[in-house]
Amino acid sequence: MKLKNLFLLFFIVIYIDSISQTSNQAENLLNLASKQMESYNNIEFEFSYVLNNRIEQINQESSGQVTVAGEKYKLNFLDAIQLFDGKSLYTIVPENEEITITKAQEEEDYGINPRELLQFYKNGYDYHWDISQRVKGKNIQFVKLIPTKGDGEIESLLVGIDTKQNHIYKLIEIGYNGTITTLTINNMKVDSSLPENFFVFDEADYPNYYINH
Repeated sequence: MKLKNLFLLFFIVIYIDSISQTSNQAENLLNLASKQMESYNNIEFEFSYVLNNRIEQINQESSGQVTVAGEKYKLNFLDAIQLFDGKSLYTIVPENEEITITKAQEEEDYGINPRELLQFYKNGYDYHWDISQRVKGKNIQFVKLIPTKGDGEIESLLVGIDTKQNHIYKLIEIGYNGTITTLTINNMKVDSSLPENFFVFDEADYPNYYINH
């Protein structure tokens, strides 16, 4: 084998080994953040949500608030409230005085699921160590996720993690159609004292609402 081919083979081996190491490093950081956030009894945070597509000249900004405790959550977003009690999802729209109730097996496909922030990365992605940024005094390490199947709408995802707290700070989704959605978490609180009925839906609280089962 010629000397230049030996050098080429050497650098290929080093490159592949480097990719493997950074991939493991990225996965370990994701697992660490997921484990940390799942260790709390509950999590509350506000968030900003930005959808941008320069080609279509779309720029939409909105905000919301969510509380998660185990399998249960309460989400305030886009003029609606989603309450999941572990069995059923209640989508409450005050403007229309309407409530839609769906079962647990159906709620995965409905809108934004806050629980997926902690689990979505575990299947169907390759992991890559990406850039690090200093944001508001926090060291944010980004991990790039690339879907293993290229037949979907998502080209890649960037997950920004606060390396001191091991909290997810930002999620950026990049679509093949040029759409970029950015979710930024703010004002996170953990292990708050919540009322026992916080995740309980009481039909009596909505006497004039139409309920769609």
